[in-house]
Amino acid sequence: MPHSAVPPFERTPRHVAIIMDGNGRWAAARGLPRVEGHRRGVEALRRTIRAASEIGIKFITIFSFSAENWSRPAKEVGELMGLLRRFIRNDLAELHRSGVRMRVIGERVQLDPEIGRLLVEAEELTKSNDGLTLVVAFNYGARQEITRAAQRIAEKVAKGSLTAAEITMETVSECLDAPDIPDPDLIIRTSGEQRLSNFLLWQSAYSELVFVPTYWPDFDRAALETAIREYQQRERRFGGLAAKTGS
Repeated sequence: MPHSAVPPFERTPRHVAIIMDGNGRWAAARGLPRVEGHRRGVEALRRTIRAASEIGIKFITIFSFSAENWSRPAKEVGELMGLLRRFIRNDLAELHRSGVRMRVIGERVQLDPEIGRLLVEAEELTKSNDGLTLVVAFNYGARQEITRAAQRIAEKVAKGSLTAAEITMETVSECLDAPDIPDPDLIIRTSGEQRLSNFLLWQSAYSELVFVPTYWPDFDRAALETAIREYQQRERRFGGLAAKTGS
């Protein structure tokens, strides 16, 4: 079956961030173990990366594992770590061939050494690619990221390379985990939940938010295009007046 029409490039968001929610509920609704929902979620991720690249999206950020997810049962955390290992080992070569550049944001201190090595390997292998940039938010929390930025700024002040009066919003942005990645134009959350859950709080100040009822394992190109079309109907003001109505 042919793909639906690609939305016009000039109105396609440059950066889409996704909170991939609903794996467990998808599995529960089918009488399956939660890990099966996570496995199907990886399949949905593959579909979404492929679709995003074809549509013309330049950056896609996925909330793969939050800093708060460590509180889940140890068995489930172990299964999630196993899925991450397999995704990098099995999919990294294909992503590289497709020109995808992979970036990782989040806290890496005290991570399992093997996981840490895999993340570094993925970034190093793909760093020169000029296609879609896939930003993986792993062991990530926005408040934690902002705290790290504040610590970096405090270190500069303590060293005398920066004064308190010189600190600006740009200073904070430059001290975040990936200062070279543009802020997301569109944030999508699946499963019907309507909150950001400590995801990209600084970067999402003027992002358009689209909440979809679909559980993440069922997310596909059609769902992505539907979210983009809703985005295209929004009027982004960035705190200013509407261009047409002046309201």
